Amino acid sequence: MASNTLPTNDTTLSMDQTEDEADVFDPEHDYHSLNAMLNLYDENGQIQFDADIEAERAYIESHVAPNTMRFASTAARLKYLEDNLYYDKSVFDRYSPQFLDSFYEHVEGLGFEFETFLGAFKFYRSYALKTFDGKQYLEDFPQRCAAVALELAAGDEDAAVKYADEMIAGRFQPATPTFLNLGKAQRGEPVSCFLVRIEDNMESISRGINSALQLSKRGGGVALLLTNLREQGAPIKHIENQSSGVVPVMKLLEDSFSYANQLGARQGAGAVYLSANHPDVLRFLDTKRENADEKIRVKTLALGVVIPDIDFELAKRKEKMALFSPYDVERVYGKPFADISVTEHYDEMVNDERIKKTYIDAREFFMTLAEVQFESGYPYILFEDTVNRANPIDGRVTMSNLCSEILQVQEASTYNDDLSYDHVGKDVSCNLGSLNIAKAMDGGLAQPVETAVRALTAVSDQTHIDSVPSIKRGNEESHSIGLGQMNLHGFLAREHMFYGSDEALDFTDMYFMTVAYHAYKASHALAVEHGHPFVGFEKSQYAKPAGAGNYFDKYTDGSRSLEPRTDAVKALFERFGVAIPSVDDWKELQAQILKDGIYNEYLQAVPPTGSISYINHSTSSIHPIASKIEIRKEGKTGRVYYPAPYMTNDNLEYFQDAYEIGWQKVIDTYAEATQHVDQGLSLTLFFPAEATTRDINKAQIYAWRKGIKTIYYIRIRQQALEGTQVEGCVSCML
Repeated sequence: MASNTLPTNDTTLSMDQTEDEADVFDPEHDYHSLNAMLNLYDENGQIQFDADIEAERAYIESHVAPNTMRFASTAARLKYLEDNLYYDKSVFDRYSPQFLDSFYEHVEGLGFEFETFLGAFKFYRSYALKTFDGKQYLEDFPQRCAAVALELAAGDEDAAVKYADEMIAGRFQPATPTFLNLGKAQRGEPVSCFLVRIEDNMESISRGINSALQLSKRGGGVALLLTNLREQGAPIKHIENQSSGVVPVMKLLEDSFSYANQLGARQGAGAVYLSANHPDVLRFLDTKRENADEKIRVKTLALGVVIPDIDFELAKRKEKMALFSPYDVERVYGKPFADISVTEHYDEMVNDERIKKTYIDAREFFMTLAEVQFESGYPYILFEDTVNRANPIDGRVTMSNLCSEILQVQEASTYNDDLSYDHVGKDVSCNLGSLNIAKAMDGGLAQPVETAVRALTAVSDQTHIDSVPSIKRGNEESHSIGLGQMNLHGFLAREHMFYGSDEALDFTDMYFMTVAYHAYKASHALAVEHGHPFVGFEKSQYAKPAGAGNYFDKYTDGSRSLEPRTDAVKALFERFGVAIPSVDDWKELQAQILKDGIYNEYLQAVPPTGSISYINHSTSSIHPIASKIEIRKEGKTGRVYYPAPYMTNDNLEYFQDAYEIGWQKVIDTYAEATQHVDQGLSLTLFFPAEATTRDINKAQIYAWRKGIKTIYYIRIRQQALEGTQVEGCVSCML
């Protein structure tokens, strides 16, 4: 490769675009050439950041502006969009024409400009409203933010302005389904993903497949729990060797996801979770092997394995690991296998002759797990006991979602013979959005957190999915949201801190604690305003007496310091004017919540932000960058280059990539954040090309010991092929 070409990273086509979109516009423009200059050093050996800014402006001027439909006034624009079924008229009818005029004048006057070419390119290809023939744009970024804000605010003018201001300033960015859909007449749901339990009967399996179809049609990815299904060879109606096990159900689900999508805008996507102690677990893992038989191979379905502490202990002791028949466990205990703590009841179940069991070597199981992850990036891992020890809500968490950050208690549904509901259980919808850590700190943090919590709560309150009653009930009773974070690496580098350093870990701890404080404060205010907390609050750890197992005791009992560990981080918070909550602050909030409750059953979850990071100019989630200059394959348009946010030629040393930083510092960073997040964090682990399955196994054990709740993808750096033009490219094992 030429010496003046930068090391880069290849990634794949994102979920929120389609190949057809690449044909909408002619890609042969100078802005592509300007953007590509990011991959070439100039004559002084400098990265050409200015070329990317020029590319963004050239793209807007030469492509976007000529292809944008113009209107004489806001009123004329809204009338056209409503009359022609582009905008949902009911959203805008809640506001007076005078307010709408001033509101749109306000948002357009904020002076928004994309900070990179890819940010603009991604927005106009994937988010901006277009004419039905795809030839003209009907929105710019402030107008998309305005439509989203107006629907979220539901007629509250002050709230609409606050929501729009936070989005346009880049402090808060709703997740793709919310940002893509709100305000539009032709749309899916604004919800990111869903979690659905399946029980051990044909009625529940049928309902699960139907739910996968219905929810994929409306929007986000769907995860389903398979742990309760009886294993291959289990009896049906007391006749032995009749059950086909979980794999055929996986195949049915994969076909369902490939069939249903959200108006062609987002492909259907699904995940399935299975207990590590289920007798079909090895068959489950085999479906992702490179040499798997086509009869069992699943290509697009994501896999997750739920692992209890006891399995690690058995491996440590070099013992066999029991796999228990879910059919027998449910008959003996009177409740589904997933609702049993395997660690707590392991010896009891082993000694119970009524429960059929088989044995595998525990150490070999973990090596098999690592082998499959090495080959495919799957399965995700959920550390069952870690999750449930940290869960503040009454009940057990048994699974996660498509991105492994949602961790909520569910309740089983039961059905009549005609598939009608005998009892509507509780399932999960994920109402997600993320703060840009850098811009939220710039904005004082407290206000961005409160506004984001209110915006995400509005998504929950306004969503009613009648086609899956268990999802509807869960959403309406819990009001759960997932406030996420992104741009940690960008912020740390901007402030001259190395990712994973003592100062960076200290900042992560203090930042997430402060976010948690303001999130709970906002949820308390919502409970007061609505006149009630979430259903079941009285059984949660939030309602336990102070000092007697209350969730907030960890901040009030003196067991840990609430002060920064380093002078650098203390000075940083002071410089930004962000107050770190004290013990007295937490005690006051704890007392208020004991009196009034909180409105949201769950508040935080850190997803693996993708497209929203590009339009928001953020590093993804809270993990390190994969490359200083990333390459995106954008359909048939070809390669688009993206510089790490806040990177300049003067601070390159702070932008080590994830492979240089290493998985241990990534886990350490997530461990600092995890203790303040009531749900999970989507943790991707990065390994060098020479990594072995033993290295992956070491990382799994280290993550478990550090209190990590889940592991998302495994990524292995691939060596560049001879003669290629990309050095050190990365293959995401998808």
